[in-house]
Amino acid sequence: MSGRDLFCQPRRFGRGAALTLVFASVLVAGAATGSLPVGERGPASGTTPSAAPVGSRQDVARAAAEAMAEGASPVEAAERAVSRSGNRWDAVYSRGEYEEFQEALDGAYTGVGLSARRERDGRIEVTGVAAGSPAAEAGIRAGDRLRSVDGEQVDGRPVTEVVSLLRGDATGADAGTAVRLGLERGTRAWTENLRRARLSTDSVTVRRLADGATVVRIAAFTKGAGEVVRDAVRRAPAGSGVVLDLRGNSGGLVAEAVTAASAFLDGGLVATYDVDGEQLALHAEPGGDTARPLVALVDGGTMSAAELLTGALQDRGRAVVVGSRTFGKGSVQMPSRLPDGSVAELTVGHYRTPSGREVDGRGITPDLEAGEQALERARTVLDGLGR
Repeated sequence: MSGRDLFCQPRRFGRGAALTLVFASVLVAGAATGSLPVGERGPASGTTPSAAPVGSRQDVARAAAEAMAEGASPVEAAERAVSRSGNRWDAVYSRGEYEEFQEALDGAYTGVGLSARRERDGRIEVTGVAAGSPAAEAGIRAGDRLRSVDGEQVDGRPVTEVVSLLRGDATGADAGTAVRLGLERGTRAWTENLRRARLSTDSVTVRRLADGATVVRIAAFTKGAGEVVRDAVRRAPAGSGVVLDLRGNSGGLVAEAVTAASAFLDGGLVATYDVDGEQLALHAEPGGDTARPLVALVDGGTMSAAELLTGALQDRGRAVVVGSRTFGKGSVQMPSRLPDGSVAELTVGHYRTPSGREVDGRGITPDLEAGEQALERARTVLDGLGR
């Protein structure tokens, strides 16, 4: 999920009728999950189970329950248990934070339009700014450092807390309420006074280039994004090429990434993954456009579900991947409801591309390296593919 101070809520919990997996980074300003039917299980040929996670859902649930019985904070107890896992992607969300997920999935949220992530040194860095948002109008841009929100320092704090401050959860802030941000850019430090706004989470934009090629940019795999991609491919001029722009896409709903893959594949394997050592698989739906020239644009901000899609298209020879090495977020988190209604997300496994490549900590290497001129390079590649 691309952050933008929003959350996305999974439809189900647990392993009954559905298996809920999180592939999106929890170190951006939000988190996204995908619900995968148990029926999608299948063999993971050529792969081996990952090691069991350091922590466990049972450990976290037990810590939360004991805290409740003693009159202590179950969320704090769960956070301490989660921290012992040593996994950077594990997190705990309060009931209120998780309830906000649904709002984001429905296509709107209240905030200032920032995407951010926590760096290894604890700093909070802005990774993107939504067009037309209060943050954009104030001139905030990717690469800026967020130092404080309403006077509260954010360095070293979980991004979930930073998100809560940006949205004004503690005060029930609505659109129009004020928020003061402390920012830093190089040697410059300054304060911006913004007003929160009701913003759209439209995550897919489509534009036609003068030479007939279609650029489909996916900022995040939010609800409905996959079908928008499929519709864009159907509407593209016959025989023309498509540039699938995944730069800066930090992940989202796994099911939406698989639907997007189905726009370009005629069924078949998209990825394998494991949950506590059990091997499972994701498959594309049949009927996709397998002949149209396709280039996928990626960079260091391409993460998680976006890497899952990129790896599938690359391994199956469906797209030429252009840009720079992707982030390398290939671990799987499963949400578990705790006794007080809060939710813990713990790493339970990792996913792999169709050829069995591991993504976590490695990323995906593009077929052709390109920097600022990546789109121009993509158009040249389309010409070579017979656009």
